Amino acid sequence: MLLSRKPNHADRDGHVERDNVAALPPAGIPAPSRQSLRGLDWFIFFLADVQTGFGPFIAVYLTTQKWTQVEIGLVLSIGGIVALIGQMPGGAIIDAAKSERLVAALAIATIGACALAYAAMPVFPVVVTAATLHAMASCVLGPAIAAISLGLVGPLAIGERLGRNARFASLGNGVAAAVMGTAGYLLSSRSVFLVTFLLAIPTLIALSRIREEEVDIRRCHGEMPPEAADRGDTNVWHLIRQRPLIVFALSVLLLQLANAAMMPLMASAVTARSSQWATVLVAACIIVPQAIVALLSPTVGRKAQAWGRRPLLLIGFGALTIRGLLFATVRDPYLLVAVQVFDGITAAVFAVMIPLIVADVAFGSGHFNLAQGIVGTATGIGASLSTALGGYVSDKFGNATAFIGLSGVAATGLLLILLVMPETRRTGMAVTKEMAG
Repeated sequence: MLLSRKPNHADRDGHVERDNVAALPPAGIPAPSRQSLRGLDWFIFFLADVQTGFGPFIAVYLTTQKWTQVEIGLVLSIGGIVALIGQMPGGAIIDAAKSERLVAALAIATIGACALAYAAMPVFPVVVTAATLHAMASCVLGPAIAAISLGLVGPLAIGERLGRNARFASLGNGVAAAVMGTAGYLLSSRSVFLVTFLLAIPTLIALSRIREEEVDIRRCHGEMPPEAADRGDTNVWHLIRQRPLIVFALSVLLLQLANAAMMPLMASAVTARSSQWATVLVAACIIVPQAIVALLSPTVGRKAQAWGRRPLLLIGFGALTIRGLLFATVRDPYLLVAVQVFDGITAAVFAVMIPLIVADVAFGSGHFNLAQGIVGTATGIGASLSTALGGYVSDKFGNATAFIGLSGVAATGLLLILLVMPETRRTGMAVTKEMAG
């Protein structure tokens, strides 16, 4: 019987791998082994390390190379535009892929090469090319991680698994920020990108620990199992026309429009006030929210099933609104680190909620990763507009005005969730009925 239960078991950390939640794998697909689950944990940890080098450290590095805010904003916007164009094709590639692990490995190798390019020659053509290739690789990495996770544990466990993913991602970000901040202070901001390149090696090793035969390719793509009576509507246009997907994509656009420019603007402001301590302070501003994400994200995954998705989305947007207002008023660079507590709350919510709500909406469609690409396109639009507009407003009217405007965008997203967004939570009973037809 498809949904028969097996006893639960716990790993050394006390994390319960519930067999009904972990997926109750279809015939011929083994339950995920501890090796694969641990491999996914460490893959996400080291991948977060790699991606940290392309965060606010870019703004610090290019500022030390005498780049203007407009030039930095332009490079970040170019990366955002490429991400915008590539999100839907990236999701389609993952839906068509026979091995998500292979696609992820190629993307990681590309990102490592981009890090070397930043370190070797920080001139405009090279930096733009590296930013473009990094954005293209990231277009497939996000969907690949969610697809591998869904393929391993199944739709009933995906919320808890995504919370665990977010915990390891935040731990990776925090550790990398500390290492890179120390390297930037003791050596130079250029060394950050050399560390990023070296971290690509353990990332690939961890990826190889995930057993290919344990990743159900149908679940990776959001398909119904072959024994299900109702195979679902797999028409792409049916998926695209769903109201929850459209509303959620718009809310994510507003999220990124409000959020993407905040850290680069804050990093540049700190660099202008105290260039010697800028790298350390920026690292601290990354570590604080990542610690909060590590603490809260598993709870977010569990509460999303108990409370529903909308209450958590409201909390995330509310924290982002408060953060923007505080950035506009706080002048002490050390107090800015404390403000990042609100960034941690927003990040913990949306690290889990974005792939989880997409999985809710795309369940049974066979186009889970394309749906991720649709939401990713909204992310690209918001991020690219945010960095360009935020940099422009900051240069013309000052940082305080820019932060107040970003806070207003976040408040608009909160109202959209409150007034328009429907609840997408699925219970185990609902999933069982849909599978049984």
